[in-house]
Amino acid sequence: MFRKILFLIPFLIFASECNAQKFRTALDYMNFISRQQVLIVKSSWRYTQAIAHSKDDRTIDKKRAILIRSIDRAIMKITKAQGFEGDTEYKEKVLRNLEINKSLLLEDYAEIIDMQAVAEQSYDAMEAYILAQELADQKMAEAQQEYEENFYAYAKKHDIEVFEGQSELGEKMEISNKVFDYHNDLYLIFFKVHFNEGNLLDAIKEKDISAIRQNINALKMAVQEGLKEVDKKPLYKKDDRIAEATKEVFQIHLDEANNKIPQILDYLVLQEDFEKIQAAIEKTPESDRTKEQIDSYNEKVDVLNEKRELINKLIDKLFKERNKKLERLDKANAKFLDKHVPKYSI
Repeated sequence: MFRKILFLIPFLIFASECNAQKFRTALDYMNFISRQQVLIVKSSWRYTQAIAHSKDDRTIDKKRAILIRSIDRAIMKITKAQGFEGDTEYKEKVLRNLEINKSLLLEDYAEIIDMQAVAEQSYDAMEAYILAQELADQKMAEAQQEYEENFYAYAKKHDIEVFEGQSELGEKMEISNKVFDYHNDLYLIFFKVHFNEGNLLDAIKEKDISAIRQNINALKMAVQEGLKEVDKKPLYKKDDRIAEATKEVFQIHLDEANNKIPQILDYLVLQEDFEKIQAAIEKTPESDRTKEQIDSYNEKVDVLNEKRELINKLIDKLFKERNKKLERLDKANAKFLDKHVPKYSI
């Protein structure tokens, strides 16, 4: 599951700080509101860090819960605070914005977690899952943009000069979003091919010869298209580890379709023919069975046993090579995120 959470805010540098909840100036009030927002941004960063650097779902869920609690605390503090000179318009807009963020985390992101459970059942489901993440992130960004617009409007109303500066944390969050975008794009290309391979393996499991033939061709086409898409995708920071590992998996799948699976298909056709001969003999009384029938049957048994041994070795080799490349891709994904999603202690 490759999620990101989007909080793009310019960190705002003020001339003074105020810890009280009664405000002498509009600037004090703006500083108070801004501090609550920055705390939420920091919690969102911890959530992003957990996604990038942890494989423990419990850790990720814990960070999400902390983020929701951060929003709850901000809502509580802002609600209790008096607006400057009785003006509650800005306060109400900020609270509405925070409620939107909380709703996204409780509903949209919760739905995304539910979608994760079925995402691998089809390419369309995986595409919908990743799109849902992107839409939720977009809503979060739009909510943040609304917050900033309200902020600047309030500053202008009270003749407050705002000095903008991009903090180290803000820069790192923007970098993280770009890293996840690239990562998710490559994963979707991979999944489309890998899902086709899964359909082929299912057909083999069911011994469905017609479906095997169809899925061999579908896999070849998916690999060829996937290789082109990977090559067209600009590398992130010239880091080709995911792209190269993905192409290696595709080459294994192509070898399956061109060389390995046709041998398995031949064996299944042979087995199907044998079963027909066997059924015909079993229907024939022993006294009526001809020497040619028996010889043909015994010959097929010998050939089938020999082929079975070869196919078992082929399958064993195929899955060892396949799983080795998939493991390499998993490691490439993990190393890519670990390298490019910045680490920042807050």
